[in-house]
Amino acid sequence: MDFKFPDVGEGITEGEIVKWKVKVGDTVKEDQILAEVETDKAVVEIPSPIGGKIVKIFFENGATVKVGQVMVQIGGSTTKTKSPPKEISAPKKKGSVGVVGDLEEAKDEPTPKKEVKKIVPKEASTDILALPAVRKVAKELGVDLGSISGSGKDGSITKEDVEMAANKIKKSVVSSPGIKVTKKYDMYGYVDHVPLHGLRKTIAKNMMRAQQNTAFVTHMDEVDVTHLVEVREKEKKKLAKKGIKLTYLPFIIKAIIKGCEAHPLLNATINEETQDIIVKKYFNVGIAIDTEQGLMVPVIKRAKIKSIPDLAKEIVHLAELARTRKINLSDLQGGTITITSLGSIGGVFATPIINYPEVANIGIGKIKEKPVVRDGKIVIRHMMTIFVTFDHRVVDGAEAARFLNVVMEHLNDPDLFLVE
Repeated sequence: MDFKFPDVGEGITEGEIVKWKVKVGDTVKEDQILAEVETDKAVVEIPSPIGGKIVKIFFENGATVKVGQVMVQIGGSTTKTKSPPKEISAPKKKGSVGVVGDLEEAKDEPTPKKEVKKIVPKEASTDILALPAVRKVAKELGVDLGSISGSGKDGSITKEDVEMAANKIKKSVVSSPGIKVTKKYDMYGYVDHVPLHGLRKTIAKNMMRAQQNTAFVTHMDEVDVTHLVEVREKEKKKLAKKGIKLTYLPFIIKAIIKGCEAHPLLNATINEETQDIIVKKYFNVGIAIDTEQGLMVPVIKRAKIKSIPDLAKEIVHLAELARTRKINLSDLQGGTITITSLGSIGGVFATPIINYPEVANIGIGKIKEKPVVRDGKIVIRHMMTIFVTFDHRVVDGAEAARFLNVVMEHLNDPDLFLVE
């Protein structure tokens, strides 16, 4: 049986096949999507009206198919063809197309098949009473004057009759079962539809879970990291000779661990079932990584016992695995606290979302040279913004501020912890 590209309404006469969802030899079920077809107004998912086996596909991906052209041949049907409405049946004629497409019966089948009329204007009809202006409107709206009963004088067809018929056709197309139409425009202009799937769907789900299940508050401050910049520059040159790229993140990790040791509730998770705050006595620090597919958070396990060079190597390694999608699931699990760094991109302050069920997410802004007052004098210092989003159910604002003070103290004076 031949399945033709159906009339999907709105004056659409052709479409480009974006992607076939089936191939020759596949067995399909009724209403299974056969192909995605893009028109100048919408992306349409074309369902199979019957179950059966794909015998032949007549168009390749990227080809243009016109309404009424045979798209695919389906043989050995396992379900009956959908019957068109009785009220719009007509004598059998070759090449008829309806809203859900037309299936021509094989020649050896004796029972004739009722068809849906093809909705095209009959300009040459002489037995239809309609003024030229009415015929023009019918042509523009794609209405078959022969299918309308006129309400005018002597049964003549009026403009209102045509518009009413066009409205009925539009409603029938919109409500046609199986055909999914994704419009390329709204009332203001053209739009793109980006599917929410894969990693992006997972991110969306996790973000909503975090927002819905935490009482989140963000505390912000600014820290003088001039000495840290000097130390990092000095150590960066040494480690570069060993093939190690040193960023500020290893120092920030060490400082955060010091803050968590002083304020353990920041290094915790919540068990919603038992209503327990589970304070972790180890430090698994997640690093938010920006990838082409979306945000990923690799976790550095047992960060406290690792040296600055070891942390530097692991950060680079995990970031590369994340960006190439080669990272193991185990590397994304087990975090106790997360860092979101905007330093390489730029930005002053932000409100990072908690990586639920953790309790805190530490945000790092870009380091900038700024004029500040020291001992009554204006001097230029390297200043960095830092912010922590925390779950207020677990941590009070004062404790979050004290935690951040400890972190800033160590970033201000990195001599407080050993650089190996």
